[in-house]
Amino acid sequence: MTTDHVKLRQLVVGSGWLTRALTVVRDSGLPDAWIGAGALRDLVWGEWYGDGFDPAGVRDVDVVFFDSARLTRADDDRATARLAGMWPQPPWQARNQASVHIWYAATFGGDPIEPYRSVAEAVATWPEYATAVAVRLDPDGRLMVCAPYGLTDLLGGVWRHNPARVDVARSRQRLARHRPAQRWPGVTVIEPG
Repeated sequence: MTTDHVKLRQLVVGSGWLTRALTVVRDSGLPDAWIGAGALRDLVWGEWYGDGFDPAGVRDVDVVFFDSARLTRADDDRATARLAGMWPQPPWQARNQASVHIWYAATFGGDPIEPYRSVAEAVATWPEYATAVAVRLDPDGRLMVCAPYGLTDLLGGVWRHNPARVDVARSRQRLARHRPAQRWPGVTVIEPG
């Protein structure tokens, strides 16, 4: 285990809220289910670069899973409802990464995309390198990390565009909407371009 993995593990284990969310996801029965993106970034950057982590400020808890047999938005809605039934507090948002290719172009524009073959392949396309990270608990309670680009930007407080799927214009929109330099004053923003 790398030093970065140890640091991330300490932050996650130190957050009772995120640990509970991870336990709910693990126990939900959703196949290959992970929590990633904003909730994880909010924890790390809130603790290290801001005024602390406040679960009430989490916009959504992105839960990604992989199930090639259930590919509709209704299936995603049922997965989200299952999580909310287990713990109503977090703003859950479950998305089957096996179905993203079906709706991606209609939702975000551009050309159709190829189906993902795994959660890791999907995570590698998330909008910023710092948010292209997901975690889960294995059956024995060990924290597993999916970080296709490593943990350097997440732990180093760097907001940097990941061009794998998101274009520069949308990256700038995300930057304006999320205002990372204001929310987490210690974060370094690298302008997309």
